[in-house]
Amino acid sequence: MIPLVVNIMWVLYAVSAYLLALVGLNALVLSLMLLVRGRRPIPAVPPVADETWPRVLVQLPVFNERHVVERLVEAVTALDYPRDRLYVQLLDDSTDDTEHIAAAAVARARELGLDIAHIRRDDRVGFKAGALAYGLTLCDAEFVAIFDADFVPQPGFLKMLLPHLLADEHVGMVQARWAHINAGYSHLTRAQALALDSHFAVEQPARHRNGLLMNFSGTAGIWRTRCINASGGWDLNTLSEDIDLSYRAQLSGWRFLYLPEVGVPGEIPPLMMGFKRQQARWATGTVQCLRKLGPHVLGSQLTLWQKVQAMLHLGGYLIHPLMLLTVLLALPMTLSGGFKLLPLAGLGLAMIGPPLQTLLAQRRLYPDWPRRLLNFPVLMLLGTGIAVSNTQAVLRGMSDRPQAFVRTPKFQLGEHRGSWAASQYTLPLDAITFLEGLFSLYAAVTAVLAFTRVPALAPFMILYALGFAYVAGTSVIQALVARRTQAQARTLHLGSASSTR
Repeated sequence: MIPLVVNIMWVLYAVSAYLLALVGLNALVLSLMLLVRGRRPIPAVPPVADETWPRVLVQLPVFNERHVVERLVEAVTALDYPRDRLYVQLLDDSTDDTEHIAAAAVARARELGLDIAHIRRDDRVGFKAGALAYGLTLCDAEFVAIFDADFVPQPGFLKMLLPHLLADEHVGMVQARWAHINAGYSHLTRAQALALDSHFAVEQPARHRNGLLMNFSGTAGIWRTRCINASGGWDLNTLSEDIDLSYRAQLSGWRFLYLPEVGVPGEIPPLMMGFKRQQARWATGTVQCLRKLGPHVLGSQLTLWQKVQAMLHLGGYLIHPLMLLTVLLALPMTLSGGFKLLPLAGLGLAMIGPPLQTLLAQRRLYPDWPRRLLNFPVLMLLGTGIAVSNTQAVLRGMSDRPQAFVRTPKFQLGEHRGSWAASQYTLPLDAITFLEGLFSLYAAVTAVLAFTRVPALAPFMILYALGFAYVAGTSVIQALVARRTQAQARTLHLGSASSTR
């Protein structure tokens, strides 16, 4: 019986290790693809005469965004575009005082000549996708730009992207790169910025320049309305409506364009609990898309290489349950001697991929890239420590049960200014934080035993132990800071109220 158990563990660990290596190797492949073809310039498009700019709808989906909704409306009001051909929808599903703040911001924008509507629904059916779909029924504009509440488009955004759609009627969507408002705010935001830059400065251009399927990133892009409608519209059944529609559109023959030269800054979550919530939503939604669209990808007319890359893209969040499985199996494998027969030699090449992506992204985007790379160790901790939360999210995505859209709070933070601690949008701890602490202890015990039995395993277990501890510890510290700050604010408020009586 014991040999059978050891063999089962051996197989599970080997499968998990090789699949994780495949993901790392693909990061290396995408990096090399970018180096080979990524610097080829986008073909120039003819200039657009002032009188021929088309009618454009700008949609701004918001839900409980009291801190950033004014900034969003002000940025859209400043868009450099003919006012008689620009229509804006503030799609406000808020249940707090955001509604009143938004109404005032919309009124000011109207006084400045912007054609903007403050649209409220009776319910949140379909969440963001439902709001976008509802807004489209109220306007017949040929193109629609979308910005999330925490993004700040530059005035020339529409005139930089629209010519590419006007030059080729087969292009269904143009996506800009995510930039950052508050990357330097903390160790957490700096690490997230590295990860986002790797995606938007390496992965996305590598996919686009090499004819692979890519996705609209939910914001900072412009769609051709005909493409949305012809591809089936916004689907309300996934939490990643952007990936869902993107894949359906490309499988229907539409082409996408990615312009990394155009960056639109957005706010990075400063709270660990907020980051975990954001990642969990993305993980659940992407796995839902994998289940829904995977068979269509495999049965399509795409090349084998395009299919492989599409499945790796849609299955990207599966690395987290694989990581957790390797951590859980490491201790019994160490004690039973199961690693002695495990052929893991050569997998080290796959470890080059993620660091290379980070290096390429920083060199392409920033003159001070060496300084920014000093945050890579924090990114490693974040990438491993998030595995518990994202594994739960992946399991939710595999379920047929409907999943609620849970927003990521924003706080209008700058590079080195602003505070989140007093806001009602701060998040409480959850049971996942406790599990992260347990996994940290488990990985630490495994690391101690591995030093004498499987020395090559020890560094990985140390990384996991530190990663889980970092994510859990940061969550706890931030929750305590928020609790103390809000308690002090209540005390001051009560004292002020009593003194005025």
